[in-house]
Amino acid sequence: MPEAISLPSWRLLGERAPSRNDVRGKMKNQFVLTVTVNAKAETIYKARLSTEGHAAITGSPAKVDGTVDGDFTAWDGYISGMFLELEPDRRILQAWRTAEFPSEAEDSIVEILLEENHSKTKLTLKHWNIPEGQAEGYKTGWEDFYFKPMREYFG
Repeated sequence: MPEAISLPSWRLLGERAPSRNDVRGKMKNQFVLTVTVNAKAETIYKARLSTEGHAAITGSPAKVDGTVDGDFTAWDGYISGMFLELEPDRRILQAWRTAEFPSEAEDSIVEILLEENHSKTKLTLKHWNIPEGQAEGYKTGWEDFYFKPMREYFG
Protein backbone atom coordinates (compact mmCIF):
# COMPACT_ATOMS: atom_id res chain seq x y z
CA MET A 1 0.00 0.00 0.00
CA PRO A 2 1.45 3.40 -0.92
CA GLU A 3 2.36 5.95 1.71
CA ALA A 4 -0.31 8.45 2.59
CA ILE A 5 -0.08 11.38 0.25
CA SER A 6 0.02 15.00 1.28
CA LEU A 7 -2.51 16.73 -0.91
CA PRO A 8 -2.10 20.36 -1.90
CA SER A 9 -4.04 22.74 0.33
CA TRP A 10 -6.55 23.62 -2.43
CA ARG A 11 -7.42 19.92 -2.75
CA LEU A 12 -7.90 19.45 0.98
CA LEU A 13 -10.36 22.33 0.98
CA GLY A 14 -12.37 20.69 -1.79
CA GLU A 15 -11.54 23.45 -4.25
CA ARG A 16 -10.89 23.06 -7.95
CA ALA A 17 -7.28 22.81 -9.09
CA PRO A 18 -5.65 26.14 -9.89
CA SER A 19 -5.96 26.99 -13.57
CA ARG A 20 -2.93 27.56 -15.74
CA ASN A 21 -3.60 31.32 -15.44
CA ASP A 22 -3.78 31.11 -11.63
CA VAL A 23 -0.44 29.35 -11.31
CA ARG A 24 1.49 31.13 -14.05
CA GLY A 25 4.29 33.07 -12.41
CA LYS A 26 3.53 31.53 -9.00
CA MET A 27 4.97 28.08 -9.58
CA LYS A 28 8.10 27.20 -7.69
CA ASN A 29 10.57 24.59 -8.81
CA GLN A 30 8.80 23.78 -12.03
CA PHE A 31 9.42 22.83 -15.64
CA VAL A 32 7.61 22.08 -18.89
CA LEU A 33 8.56 19.29 -21.31
CA THR A 34 7.12 18.50 -24.73
CA VAL A 35 7.39 15.38 -26.88
CA THR A 36 5.65 14.21 -30.04
CA VAL A 37 4.53 10.58 -30.01
CA ASN A 38 3.46 8.43 -32.99
CA ALA A 39 0.12 7.48 -31.46
CA LYS A 40 -3.36 8.85 -31.13
CA ALA A 41 -4.18 10.89 -28.02
CA GLU A 42 -6.79 8.31 -26.99
CA THR A 43 -4.17 5.52 -27.04
CA ILE A 44 -1.71 7.49 -24.89
CA TYR A 45 -4.45 8.60 -22.48
CA LYS A 46 -5.74 5.05 -21.97
CA ALA A 47 -2.23 3.69 -21.48
CA ARG A 48 -1.39 6.31 -18.81
CA LEU A 49 -4.59 5.44 -16.93
CA SER A 50 -4.17 1.67 -16.84
CA THR A 51 -1.88 -0.62 -14.89
CA GLU A 52 -1.12 -2.73 -17.95
CA GLY A 53 -0.55 0.22 -20.29
CA HIS A 54 1.72 2.07 -17.89
CA ALA A 55 3.81 -1.06 -17.26
CA ALA A 56 4.02 -1.89 -20.97
CA ILE A 57 5.30 1.56 -21.89
CA THR A 58 7.81 1.95 -19.06
CA GLY A 59 8.86 -1.67 -18.63
CA SER A 60 8.34 -1.37 -14.87
CA PRO A 61 5.47 -2.62 -12.69
CA ALA A 62 2.79 -0.07 -11.84
CA LYS A 63 -0.58 -0.02 -10.15
CA VAL A 64 -3.04 2.50 -11.59
CA ASP A 65 -6.63 3.30 -10.64
CA GLY A 66 -7.32 5.60 -13.59
CA THR A 67 -10.26 7.48 -12.12
CA VAL A 68 -10.59 10.88 -10.43
CA ASP A 69 -9.32 10.40 -6.85
CA GLY A 70 -7.78 7.09 -7.94
CA ASP A 71 -4.29 6.29 -6.64
CA PHE A 72 -1.28 5.19 -8.63
CA THR A 73 2.19 3.86 -7.89
CA ALA A 74 5.07 3.23 -10.28
CA TRP A 75 8.66 2.09 -10.24
CA ASP A 76 8.25 -0.26 -7.27
CA GLY A 77 6.55 2.43 -5.18
CA TYR A 78 9.18 5.11 -5.83
CA ILE A 79 6.44 7.26 -7.45
CA SER A 80 2.95 7.61 -5.97
CA GLY A 81 0.02 9.93 -6.26
CA MET A 82 -3.58 10.51 -7.17
CA PHE A 83 -5.52 11.57 -10.25
CA LEU A 84 -7.11 14.95 -9.51
CA GLU A 85 -8.81 15.80 -12.80
CA LEU A 86 -9.29 13.90 -16.05
CA GLU A 87 -10.46 15.14 -19.45
CA PRO A 88 -10.64 12.09 -21.71
CA ASP A 89 -7.99 12.05 -24.43
CA ARG A 90 -6.96 15.65 -23.59
CA ARG A 91 -5.72 16.23 -20.03
CA ILE A 92 -4.52 14.43 -16.90
CA LEU A 93 -3.89 16.30 -13.64
CA GLN A 94 -2.11 14.42 -10.85
CA ALA A 95 -0.86 14.92 -7.33
CA TRP A 96 2.61 13.33 -7.65
CA ARG A 97 5.51 12.55 -5.33
CA THR A 98 8.51 10.29 -5.00
CA ALA A 99 10.18 8.55 -2.09
CA GLU A 100 12.72 11.42 -2.15
CA PHE A 101 10.18 14.08 -1.14
CA PRO A 102 10.60 15.34 2.44
CA SER A 103 7.79 13.87 4.56
CA GLU A 104 6.37 17.35 5.27
CA ALA A 105 6.34 18.37 1.59
CA GLU A 106 3.07 18.78 -0.27
CA ASP A 107 2.68 16.69 -3.39
CA SER A 108 3.91 18.21 -6.59
CA ILE A 109 1.45 18.60 -9.45
CA VAL A 110 1.80 17.05 -12.90
CA GLU A 111 -0.40 18.18 -15.76
CA ILE A 112 -0.29 16.22 -19.02
CA LEU A 113 -1.86 17.85 -22.08
CA LEU A 114 -2.49 15.83 -25.25
CA GLU A 115 -2.92 17.50 -28.64
CA GLU A 116 -3.51 15.14 -31.56
CA ASN A 117 -2.58 16.09 -35.11
CA HIS A 118 -2.67 13.57 -38.00
CA SER A 119 -2.39 10.43 -35.80
CA LYS A 120 0.53 11.89 -33.85
CA THR A 121 0.18 13.49 -30.44
CA LYS A 122 2.02 16.39 -28.90
CA LEU A 123 2.33 15.64 -25.19
CA THR A 124 3.09 18.61 -22.96
CA LEU A 125 4.01 17.80 -19.37
CA LYS A 126 3.95 20.58 -16.76
CA HIS A 127 5.41 19.68 -13.38
CA TRP A 128 5.36 22.14 -10.48
CA ASN A 129 5.55 22.49 -6.69
CA ILE A 130 8.65 20.30 -6.66
CA PRO A 131 10.76 20.27 -3.47
CA GLU A 132 13.79 22.54 -3.55
CA GLY A 133 16.76 21.10 -5.43
CA GLN A 134 14.87 18.19 -7.06
CA ALA A 135 13.45 19.65 -10.29
CA GLU A 136 16.41 18.90 -12.56
CA GLY A 137 16.49 15.26 -11.49
CA TYR A 138 12.79 14.79 -12.24
CA LYS A 139 13.13 16.61 -15.56
CA THR A 140 15.80 14.08 -16.58
CA GLY A 141 13.70 11.24 -15.15
CA TRP A 142 10.65 12.13 -17.23
CA GLU A 143 12.78 12.06 -20.37
CA ASP A 144 14.74 8.88 -19.56
CA PHE A 145 12.04 6.78 -17.90
CA TYR A 146 8.84 7.96 -19.63
CA PHE A 147 9.36 9.89 -22.86
CA LYS A 148 12.16 7.77 -24.32
CA PRO A 149 10.36 4.45 -23.63
CA MET A 150 7.08 5.96 -24.90
CA ARG A 151 8.66 6.99 -28.21
CA GLU A 152 10.16 3.50 -28.56
CA TYR A 153 6.93 1.73 -27.58
CA PHE A 154 4.77 3.64 -30.06
CA GLY A 155 7.46 3.66 -32.77
